[in-house]
Amino acid sequence: ENESMSDSLSDDCVSQEEDVMTPAELISKLEEAWLNEKFSPELLENRSEVVECVMEQLTHMESNLQRVKKGDAKASVHRMEIDRIRFVLSSYLRSRLQKIEKFFPHVLEKEKSRAEGQPSLLSPEEFAFAKEYYANTETYLKAVALKRMPPNLQAVDLLKAVPEPCLDSFVFLQVKERQENIFVEPETDDQREYVVDLEEGSQHLMRYRTIAPLVYSGAVQLI
Repeated sequence: ENESMSDSLSDDCVSQEEDVMTPAELISKLEEAWLNEKFSPELLENRSEVVECVMEQLTHMESNLQRVKKGDAKASVHRMEIDRIRFVLSSYLRSRLQKIEKFFPHVLEKEKSRAEGQPSLLSPEEFAFAKEYYANTETYLKAVALKRMPPNLQAVDLLKAVPEPCLDSFVFLQVKERQENIFVEPETDDQREYVVDLEEGSQHLMRYRTIAPLVYSGAVQLI
């Protein structure tokens, strides 16, 4: 009687790695992706398979809620759980769209130059949004500003005009899998580079560029 609705769902979901995920594991994956996206300075690889599965699960949870009798104490608990998951999902997608708007030429360039077989940075919907945002920005600049400038200055390179993500910013992280010999760059000119071991469960404040590969692999979680 006290099981959560997300644990009572009938259909498991399958990730890109073909691993079957229970509903509870699925929500955990969404929360991990949300925190990483929220705290990383750059746009991370899309997790559209998790998003799609969560949306399916939310539909199923809403259906289950309709079958709960009005006035049942469980109904308010289940509604709170649904609202919490919807908040995390919305915040995750909003964080990604904000980064696409902020770094759109660099995002598109990275997507265009990715190697064959390398995971896509953008979902199909995000890719369409980024291309439209690029085209609209270019059109706006030409219509409002560039036409007033001399012909030799009317071309604009958006890659140079729009700042790149600052990968040297610092982030808090928690280690999920022990890592050895992580190279740390010096903070000032009078310091020397050094290596550290990151113990499982430990928390650190480090330069994002240093641990970006560990975020991608899932060895650390941004917090």
